[in-house]
Amino acid sequence: MTMNSDHHVPDAAVRILLTDYGAEPGTGRDALPAMRRAIEAAARISGPVVLDCPQGRYDLYPDEAAREKYFITNTASEEENPDVTKTIAILLKDAAQLTLEGNGSLFLIHGRMTMLALDGCDDIEIRNLHLDYALPTVAEMTISANGGEWFDAEVHPDSRYELQDGRVYWIGDGWRFNAGPMQAFDPASNRTWRIDNLGEQAARVEELAPNRLRFFFDAGTPLQPVGRVLQVRDGIRDQVGAFIYKSRNVRLLKSGIHFMHGLGIVCQYSEHLRFAELDFSPRPETGRTVTAFADFIHLSGCRGMVEIEDSRFIGGHDDAVNAHGTYLRIVEAPAANQVRLRFMHPQTYGFEAFFPGDEVAFVRSASLQAYGTGKVRAAEAISPREWLVTLADDLPSGVTAGDAVENVTWTPELHVRRNYFARISTRGVLASTRRKIVIEDNVFDGMTMSGVFVCDEAENWFESGPVRDMTIRRNRFLACGDADHPVVYIAPENREVDAGLPVHAGIAIEDNVIETTLAAALDAKSVRGIRFAGNTIVPASPEGNAGSDTSGEGTPTAGSNLIRLIACSEAVIAGNRIDAAGTPAGVVSLERMPPGELRLDEGQGLRLEA
Repeated sequence: MTMNSDHHVPDAAVRILLTDYGAEPGTGRDALPAMRRAIEAAARISGPVVLDCPQGRYDLYPDEAAREKYFITNTASEEENPDVTKTIAILLKDAAQLTLEGNGSLFLIHGRMTMLALDGCDDIEIRNLHLDYALPTVAEMTISANGGEWFDAEVHPDSRYELQDGRVYWIGDGWRFNAGPMQAFDPASNRTWRIDNLGEQAARVEELAPNRLRFFFDAGTPLQPVGRVLQVRDGIRDQVGAFIYKSRNVRLLKSGIHFMHGLGIVCQYSEHLRFAELDFSPRPETGRTVTAFADFIHLSGCRGMVEIEDSRFIGGHDDAVNAHGTYLRIVEAPAANQVRLRFMHPQTYGFEAFFPGDEVAFVRSASLQAYGTGKVRAAEAISPREWLVTLADDLPSGVTAGDAVENVTWTPELHVRRNYFARISTRGVLASTRRKIVIEDNVFDGMTMSGVFVCDEAENWFESGPVRDMTIRRNRFLACGDADHPVVYIAPENREVDAGLPVHAGIAIEDNVIETTLAAALDAKSVRGIRFAGNTIVPASPEGNAGSDTSGEGTPTAGSNLIRLIACSEAVIAGNRIDAAGTPAGVVSLERMPPGELRLDEGQGLRLEA
């Protein structure tokens, strides 16, 4: 059997048509029953199947959607969302060798749903389709006039609202909110940042005409220039954009994802994933500015190769790519080979984090140093928060309540290449995995925070783990960050810091173009073998900085140093080309490390402060 080299579809694949199962594109009728019947038919066919969707618009409603209980990382606590049931438009469960061919079709979601879920699947390709919401759960309005104690806003036609007791409530199919996170978007500079919820702060709101509101303030209006777009959402992540769970060999290709409610595409305990030629941006004809309610692609506890390539990530309310594992805290050791563990962050709990045969590491929470390993024999849920893990052998010596355990088997290799990131209020790429990481040939256009962020911590979000081989090369960083958010930020949250006991190792930042006026080019803590070489650092253009004044009340300050190293060792700074005029001061500062641990080559326009 031969494979089609473009799409990985076997030539002998059986092709079935969605319209043969009752779908009527372009009519507005619910296509979900037809999609369910077609998926069931595909499951009865032995071998590869192409589910072919003739080009058109398919409307998907929640009435006949699948409903499944899933605990999903980084979403909502028990108090925020007691019912973990997801309402799923397209559900593939235990499917194999299936290609969903969209032919450029638009799948339009009505109501608040998870658009797509893959559970226990193998060899799935989804391509050439567009996913969007009819009424997004992020409301948008554009400032049209302002005065000393008020401003007027034109509400986007896809945003619904009602006024009650002088307050504005944003409404949709089965949802209504007033409080929640707000962002501002400046179309002139193509920049987005977080602000206080001005609708919640308003003394009262009046409707001047349909879709035109006036917001009154007791103490004057925060400066909101005409043309600025305000984006507001509920803070509860009760659904996700898509969920890939316990699946392998999944490919999402040549598609448009134009709005996602919740955490975005969440990949949990899955392996060998490819995302390529994807357009995460609003459809131009909608005039909307928001694509992602939270993250775009979120990888938790995955393994194998994960590739994210040749895609556009535009208009998000949180990080573009986040790859990490999950630390569970040690509660007690009830037997010589058993440990009781607890999920600690309110929004992450309930899912299986350990499987028989997995290797785990025991880690000191304060120093993030591993002091022992073990192999899982069994894992049993005591409650959604607590698990009893039994090892094949006795626990390592020194196991202490309050330490953490990481599943090191489920850690991926990550390649992020040739992507464009813009209009994102937080970070571009977060990566915390011990396997090879390559971030290359991307454009990070005006991330409000860092372009690339590396953490590892066991006392806050409990997101693991250490980096061992990371290359950041040939990227272009355009006016990312500020004085508090370096362009490349390596910041493990180890309270016990010792240059001789690094958290991370083997990080190279090479041949990048960094355009910065406000942010340090690099801030790195607790890394052995960090190399910053061959980079070009120049001032950001005035246009690039135009959106950096997020408060509207003054100009942000620039970082004091261009490079800061804390408790690093075997560091090299060499061959960089730096335009000192207009960038943060050409200073390399060292903290908690001797100067002998840094090789700083001459001729770069840098001076050392230890």
